[in-house]
Amino acid sequence: MSLAYISHPACRLHEISPRHPEQPARLAAIEQRLREGGLHDQLTPHEAPTVDPDLLRRVHAADYVDAIIAAAPATGRHQLDPDTAMNPHSLEAALRAAGAAQLAVDLVMAGEAAQAFCAVRPPGHHAERGRAMGFCLFGNVAVAAYRALEEHGLERVAIVDFDVHHGNGTEDIVAGDERILFCSTFQHPHYPYSGADSQARNVVNTPLPAGSDGAAFRAAVERDWLPRLREFAPQLVCVSAGFDAHRDDPLAELGLAEADYAWVGARIGELARESAGGRVVSCLEGGYELDALAKSVEAHLRALMAHTGGRPLGARE
Repeated sequence: MSLAYISHPACRLHEISPRHPEQPARLAAIEQRLREGGLHDQLTPHEAPTVDPDLLRRVHAADYVDAIIAAAPATGRHQLDPDTAMNPHSLEAALRAAGAAQLAVDLVMAGEAAQAFCAVRPPGHHAERGRAMGFCLFGNVAVAAYRALEEHGLERVAIVDFDVHHGNGTEDIVAGDERILFCSTFQHPHYPYSGADSQARNVVNTPLPAGSDGAAFRAAVERDWLPRLREFAPQLVCVSAGFDAHRDDPLAELGLAEADYAWVGARIGELARESAGGRVVSCLEGGYELDALAKSVEAHLRALMAHTGGRPLGARE
């Protein structure tokens, strides 16, 4: 089975502002890199649907969903917070980004794909149950988790998040739900200045100080994530795949490289093969230096495919 690659043209039309780092060119850079390396031909493309409204209201407060729909502008931009805004295409993009996560779960649970990658924007892991923030409108990876639990009857779903920013929105949505284990590494103190004092038993947060390199990240994953994940034995692994901890990224101060994303992708793939039948659903989050983002996504996908039964081409320099 090939890896499902899920996206939608609407995701390239959403724009917060012309010079905003969360820009449409992110998806174009990823696709160009995958095509140039031949990996794109090994993926199965799918167009993201709009998310099921009932599922979206399971993840977010109904009045919040209604408020985001009502805020969608017909022209111009509507500012939701200092970092997050909507243009006339943003609502469809957000509904399709969440819908991609929904479809990804359906595909892997049906055995039509071993893994799925949602090449979507806006990202999702900062969107709280009732609040948009940090470039995010809806919690895409949380949508994936609850689709698996409530539509497909799974009992245990893991969410792992290696974005440089704490996934405060995901934690807000899933904290206390023992069917979900949420594991996150992130730079701290750094936006959104949360995660270091989390108390929920189903949350494993590992703050990393500015300047931490790939070795420190790998040690944190081996020390804090992997023992809890193996004990939990997830039946599906969902990934908040943010690549802004890369050493070239302008929005943070960690020192990861493509090899580190390949390494953690391999660990995720191995874990999924142990207890989840190889099933992995990965959703794009951050990553704002275009070349670094594209190379890191390629490394991530190659590692997943190599460790969950796919047949990727050899990695490139």
